[in-house]
Amino acid sequence: METSAFAIDVRGVTKRFGTRTVVNDITMQVRHGEIYGFLGPNGSGKTTFLRMLCGLLTADGGEGNCLGLDFRRESAAIKKRVGYMTQKFSFYEDLTIEENLDFIARLYAVPERQNAVEKSLERLGMVERRNQLAGTLSGGWKQRLALAACLIHDPQLLLLDEPTAGVDPKARRDFWDEIHQLAAGGLTVLITTHYMDEAERCHRLGYIAYGNLLAHGTVEEVVKAANLTTWEVSGASLPALAEKLRGLPGVEQVVAFGTALHVSGRDAEKMRAAITPFMSGGHQWAQIEAGLEDVFISLMETAKDNFS
Repeated sequence: METSAFAIDVRGVTKRFGTRTVVNDITMQVRHGEIYGFLGPNGSGKTTFLRMLCGLLTADGGEGNCLGLDFRRESAAIKKRVGYMTQKFSFYEDLTIEENLDFIARLYAVPERQNAVEKSLERLGMVERRNQLAGTLSGGWKQRLALAACLIHDPQLLLLDEPTAGVDPKARRDFWDEIHQLAAGGLTVLITTHYMDEAERCHRLGYIAYGNLLAHGTVEEVVKAANLTTWEVSGASLPALAEKLRGLPGVEQVVAFGTALHVSGRDAEKMRAAITPFMSGGHQWAQIEAGLEDVFISLMETAKDNFS
């Protein structure tokens, strides 16, 4: 029986491809029943980290447990207890929804297979589409099929790699409602995403850039730890103003947010001294609390590229 409070408890996880370190000394703890968001730019090492956790890649360094099992030495046992949803739809497009689920159930040797398939169809509202070919499904329905396939063997951990990419807002919302229901039932979820609204729906999150874990914690903890001061600017000719502000002492980023600009930096006094001359130019300035997106843009711009 598992006694650890953590479904994932790993330290120093490292992966290299040639001379390039794509995952660098990452430590992560994810509690049972928690939704942990894993964010970062493309090529940051998120997918590589997920694949090492479930045994699809072998780590070059690190130690720790996944579901109470050594993530390096007991990967075969971990695979049986994990559901992994890849970025790309990876099921047979010339098979029906039901046939795909039956095939996955056979792979996992699911007991009472037909009953398990029927329950999967019912749970995710696919009974009426059971005979539809997977290749004819919309992005949202393909996502639903992929999730059903991940769950058919009753895993204890879900690894979801950008599962909502390319689906409409309603499908995204329905998907997240389902994920929260699963977590409430005790399932642990590690999910990668680029969407800030999705990150805010996670219990905790981590931000990785170029292989390094730069921030982790709750949304509030991550924002507070960044120590970022942000001003919101509205008015006319904002693109021209943005060009004047970029590069000023203390100004680390100037980003358009809808009809306003967000001007941010970590040295509040230096930034205020630099922007004060522009505050009387007909624009409206207001200091606001930095948001998650402000923080992540700042982290990404200050991170060092590991491509070599």
